[in-house]
Amino acid sequence: SVLSRYENQITILSDYLEEFPETDEPVWILGRQHHLNTDKSKLLLDISARLWFTYRRKFSPIGGTGPSSDAGWGCMLRCGQMMLAQALICRHLGRDWQWEKHKKQPEEYHRILRCFLDRKDCCYSIHQMAQMGVGEGKSIGEWFGPNTVAQVLKKLALFDEWNSLAVYVSMDNTVVIEDIKKMCWSPPQSSSAAHSSAHVHRSALGWSKNAAGFCAGWKPLLLIIPLRLGINHINPVYIDAFKECFKMPQSLGALGGKPNNAYYFIGFLGNELIYLDPHTTQSFVDWEENGTVDDESFHCQQAPHRMKIMNLDPSVALGFFCKEECDFDNWCSLVQKEILKQQSLRMFELVQKHPPHWPPFIPPTKPEVTTTGA
Repeated sequence: SVLSRYENQITILSDYLEEFPETDEPVWILGRQHHLNTDKSKLLLDISARLWFTYRRKFSPIGGTGPSSDAGWGCMLRCGQMMLAQALICRHLGRDWQWEKHKKQPEEYHRILRCFLDRKDCCYSIHQMAQMGVGEGKSIGEWFGPNTVAQVLKKLALFDEWNSLAVYVSMDNTVVIEDIKKMCWSPPQSSSAAHSSAHVHRSALGWSKNAAGFCAGWKPLLLIIPLRLGINHINPVYIDAFKECFKMPQSLGALGGKPNNAYYFIGFLGNELIYLDPHTTQSFVDWEENGTVDDESFHCQQAPHRMKIMNLDPSVALGFFCKEECDFDNWCSLVQKEILKQQSLRMFELVQKHPPHWPPFIPPTKPEVTTTGA
């Protein structure tokens, strides 16, 4: 708790600017443009509608005997939760959905929130993420980087049948269109027999049945692009392209921050990034008997934090959500037009075909879980 208090003080001293400045420059938040002079309240509503995950305490010990708080180590895991939660809100409620205090919310909203509660049986809980991180070489209680949290989300999504997301994490700064289409058009797999007949014939309606009789369609895509935008500091040549990503309608923002201090970046104003900060320790919240969640502590209801873009650690991960194939095609066009064509030093590559020198691409499938003995 001493460490988390210290982190809070450092954050407040260095970055926290309570009021937005008087300016004619637009503010971009996850693909939406706002003007401070005319719709500041709309901007603040848009920010407070994002799910805000922070350090929590007094949850059941991770793994039965591990920590019961993630203060001091779980900030990047919380940022990963926020990015994924934004994808799920876009999937079920739409980008323009708004949250208001004490207003009744749809069942899908509470169901999304339940995915992230600090319980071992919630699919994207701190428990599941920390334990899945062990397979990525991270001990429980160890700090994650942006790429590690992306790999953990990719694995956990395989067990999440309700949201049925295809999670693609790019390798070597390269996004492969062919691989993404192959993954998003993969039919549901329930057995190895189905796997052998997984060839899908698309119809004009966007769905069809494969030889095994499974209904296939475009799985909503969560695209995460881990990047290194410099060596010790962000290279200024990337700044315009990085900001351009927040303007895209598919934007889920970015994971990053400063060394061992993670933030969820949701937009920018001029040369300042706007972010949600997980470095506040709150008490564990469980769901009610009727399945709803007391959600006030999951929304940041104060002016957001800002930091100068040049203070950003060069290790980041961009996030994008494409609900339909046309969203992904549109994103590819925007990348070609706004990011790749004008960059002397490209932030990442977008290629049509799977590079021949890479191992073959096999869409990830849920592992067969078998039990032996009692």
